[in-house]
Amino acid sequence: MDVNFEYYKIFYYVSKYNSFTKAAHVLGNSQPNITRAMNCLEQEVHCTLFIRNNRGVRLTPEGEQLYSYVASAMTQLRTAEAKLAASIGLEHGSISIGASETALNIYLLSHLKAFHIAYPGIRLKIYNHSTPQAVSAVKNGEIDFAVVTTPTNAKAPLTEIKLKSFQEILVGGKTFTALGSQILSLSELKNYPLICLGRETMTYQFYHQFFLSHGIELIPDTEAATTDQILPLVKNELGLAFIPSQMAQEAIQNHEIVPIQIHETIPKREICMVYDQHHPFSIAAQKLKSSILESRKDK
Repeated sequence: MDVNFEYYKIFYYVSKYNSFTKAAHVLGNSQPNITRAMNCLEQEVHCTLFIRNNRGVRLTPEGEQLYSYVASAMTQLRTAEAKLAASIGLEHGSISIGASETALNIYLLSHLKAFHIAYPGIRLKIYNHSTPQAVSAVKNGEIDFAVVTTPTNAKAPLTEIKLKSFQEILVGGKTFTALGSQILSLSELKNYPLICLGRETMTYQFYHQFFLSHGIELIPDTEAATTDQILPLVKNELGLAFIPSQMAQEAIQNHEIVPIQIHETIPKREICMVYDQHHPFSIAAQKLKSSILESRKDK
């Protein structure tokens, strides 16, 4: 039996994602080509490997047996490729990263700067994602990994690794200067306009749960699409908002906004990396991933 190795590669990705469509996307191919290749493979091995349904495909018992060997072979090949590529250096390549705005601004940018200086030949593709979008992109194999803020709700086979904790504070524009000398309770905030990220974001869900834990319903007056929109909205007196302390410091020092204390303790949040432990990383992506994770040991 002399089967085209490319068929086994395609078989691996179709089996991994249980989908011809997702395999085609990861491989940069078309779905008809993927389907045709799998039909040819089934003919050559003389058995049915997939059961097709409206939601995708699943492996037959014969397909599962073949996949166990193909997956092992793919792992060995990736290891060999990694060692070969490592011997010639990181002169070329590309990395795709999904990042939430908060994670990008207060953590990831400094790491990307250092990596770009060290390896200027590597192309970086940064996607501006909310946490749910980034996690979904990792799951679908569209990006190498994500750097986002908690909560992520990432589930196996995705891995979540905490990188850095951060604290958010309540701030308001100059018209709320008098509040800077007071300590408010969450229940008192209903007397003031609130700005928050949209309901589809994990930040909204975080504060929704935070308010509920104190018996209060979160009802924002203004919902922003991105974190970067919130500070200008606060400066222009549209209301109070919770933002990371690092993103607020310059505006506070310039007396453009005022920090406001509250009785309740705002739980710390985490910036974390989310990746698929079965995703085949390029050498460049593995290097950046490793350098980010290694930096945690220096703190």
